[in-house]
Amino acid sequence: MSSTGKTKASTPALKGASVVVVRTEWNAQIVDELFAGCKKILSANKISFKDFIVPGAVEIPFAINKIWSESKKNKPDAFIALGCVIRGDTPHFEYVCRAVTDGISSLNLKLPVPIIFGVLTVDHPDQAIERIGGIHGHKGEEAAEASIKMISFSRSLPK
Repeated sequence: MSSTGKTKASTPALKGASVVVVRTEWNAQIVDELFAGCKKILSANKISFKDFIVPGAVEIPFAINKIWSESKKNKPDAFIALGCVIRGDTPHFEYVCRAVTDGISSLNLKLPVPIIFGVLTVDHPDQAIERIGGIHGHKGEEAAEASIKMISFSRSLPK
């Protein structure tokens, strides 16, 4: 077990897997770093991916649902949602966090492929920086690893 109490499983090798990354324009400096880590892991594992950019976190579930429904062939094996919501002085933070969390949770139950939640919800920018290679690891890399593990899990189930 790691120091966090989690058992670290190795990343499985996958053939022919594809992932769609949906990321936000808001807080681009942080989100671009999340995406760089995600891209690093997907590329190292020879996972093909497409990248889509939406304005903000609230738009992520719509984009994922639209991409899924419009994909006639070559449907992705997983989606990764990347964003960063930083608390401000109004309740807007709670509304945005709730909307993106509920939307992604709903899609995880509706779609037959996993949607990985890589949206940082932090009180201040320093907390986000701690999660893109700082003391809390790299959440973009972790999201990519989770997508690979979930694709492997899905493929291991009996048809």
